[in-house]
Amino acid sequence: MNGLIALDWGTTSLRAYWLDEAGEIRETRARPWGTRHLPDGGFDAALAGITAGWPRLPRLACGMVGSRQGWLEVPYLELPADTARLGGVVRSLRAADGLDVHIVPGLRNRQGPDVMRGEETQLLGALALRPALIPDSTWILPGTHSKWARVRHGTVADFCTVMTGELFALLRQHSILCAGSGEAAADPDAFARGVVAVRDSGSAGAFSRLFSARALMLDGALAPDAVPEYLSGLLIGEELRSCLAMNRFRHDAPLQLIGDAALCARYRLAAARFDLDLAEPLVDVAARGLWQIACDIGLARAGSSRAPKETSSC
Repeated sequence: MNGLIALDWGTTSLRAYWLDEAGEIRETRARPWGTRHLPDGGFDAALAGITAGWPRLPRLACGMVGSRQGWLEVPYLELPADTARLGGVVRSLRAADGLDVHIVPGLRNRQGPDVMRGEETQLLGALALRPALIPDSTWILPGTHSKWARVRHGTVADFCTVMTGELFALLRQHSILCAGSGEAAADPDAFARGVVAVRDSGSAGAFSRLFSARALMLDGALAPDAVPEYLSGLLIGEELRSCLAMNRFRHDAPLQLIGDAALCARYRLAAARFDLDLAEPLVDVAARGLWQIACDIGLARAGSSRAPKETSSC
């Protein structure tokens, strides 16, 4: 049987795709078995558990599984990078079941300095789905460590990391700003208020506005339960403000999104306050990127490849 087991293996979660001989998704599974939250038995047990009942096919993984804290460290590849260059430095290990696991490297950007693992595969998969964007495009990948990336001539040419998600979690859980806020509820007005506060701060940015969350709450101008939404608006707004100020990423064309639909929706709401156009997000593009790399290195056949379409999940 031909096909591929594609693994998007991050810090907090593991997502596996069974791809058939045409590169289409037969089944998708997700487990909370990131590199920091493995089940008893470690990486081998996680791999066996998430692929139970699937055929024995070549396996290609991307993400933090290739980090220093992962299963096998795969050195970063310097920019610029495309699927061919990524495939040329894939490393492999022998799992307990006797089959190899091949791991894609991450990317290093000396300009930051900056690094990414997993997002490079998502970007290349997204380009396969949107070939019109190959010549020149800017991408946003929201998350714990959001990435902004520039693609030129089919290669990842530049990127930067913004720790928006992690900063929000720290402020939400450990800061006085959210003391007494209780359970956060969706509040579009509070979110938009935070975005506008940062937008109108000029070059001062979000750090000059963070304590306003506390002051507004004490003055009764912001409900305690709305503080997290306000902070979310501040931080996502700051990500947009600061990345636009860099002048490294073009925004005269729609910015492209990859990631969770709900989180991307928040970015689209914030972007509207900056008069930016963000496209509808692409999801599960890691599977397409892994398929492209697998074809480049001979783990899969490219002849009958089509864009993966998810057919089932569990």
